[in-house]
Amino acid sequence: MLVLGRSHIEALLDMDALIDALGPAMADLTAGSASAPDRVAATVPERQGFVAAMPGYVPSAGALASKLVSLFPHNAGTSLPTHQAVIVVFDPDTGEPVAFLDGTAITSARTAACSALSARLLARADSTVLALLGTGVQARSHARAICRVRPILQIRVAGRDPAKAAALAGELSSVLDADVRAVPAYAEALDGADIAAATTHALEPVVRRPWLTPGVHVISVGYNPDGREVDDATVAEALVCVESRQAALAPFPAGSNDLLMPIRDGVITADHVHTELGELVSSSKPGRTSPDQITLYKSVGVAVQDAVAAALVVAAARKKSVGEEIALG
Repeated sequence: MLVLGRSHIEALLDMDALIDALGPAMADLTAGSASAPDRVAATVPERQGFVAAMPGYVPSAGALASKLVSLFPHNAGTSLPTHQAVIVVFDPDTGEPVAFLDGTAITSARTAACSALSARLLARADSTVLALLGTGVQARSHARAICRVRPILQIRVAGRDPAKAAALAGELSSVLDADVRAVPAYAEALDGADIAAATTHALEPVVRRPWLTPGVHVISVGYNPDGREVDDATVAEALVCVESRQAALAPFPAGSNDLLMPIRDGVITADHVHTELGELVSSSKPGRTSPDQITLYKSVGVAVQDAVAAALVVAAARKKSVGEEIALG
């Protein structure tokens, strides 16, 4: 079995290749040829945490893998990330486990890559201003990924901690060809933004309709079992896109409160979810219909994303003879 650590993943995983590979994978998921059952979780109530299992199979990519991921929100502000994961890759012909990977870096990369895919499919081609809500791992990866698909010239970073926002702005300024600045409030970051990426653990919405400019593409990847990132008015007005209707509308730990809460309260119905990413990729559903239309991509994360990313990493590692081989038997 090939063992790859976080530094290996970060060196081997090509973001452009991943964004491109996720398109066909999401189309496969929508078509039913890929398999990704709703995740299940063991909860740790005293820490408001859980460990979830996410198996996925994408035959067109030759990818079969399962991820174990933990979410422990109290790790925020410590040396440990809130999300930690491992991935086991299997041979799709024999079921033999062939690789064991750090899943934390893959989770960060594949989430941002799929958000970038949503921006490629739904954001206006002339989008130049990005609002980055949150200051953690996902904020970093989203800034890098979105800049690969749209001509971002300015990034505004906002979070609960001004010092962290300033630090992230400085860090991104050194690696991205954009004017990156920290701003004191979410509303200020969103004012005039063409794309908004919410990557928080918010209890109360950080994306609110009065703060949005016509034509914005909103990306929401944050998860809090007790809260939400996007308010009712934004959800109700936007063209809503998800990875999988089944996953997004499923109960905890799979679904999205950003959609389930307004459905529960009668603000929208389940039919308000206009499209899956795979339907946009295959052109079976239309995307943006006007420059002023607000679009919303709500991500909950699906296992085909992990399987495709892991397969790319393993292929690159074998090509470059990277990693450690261990015998299980």
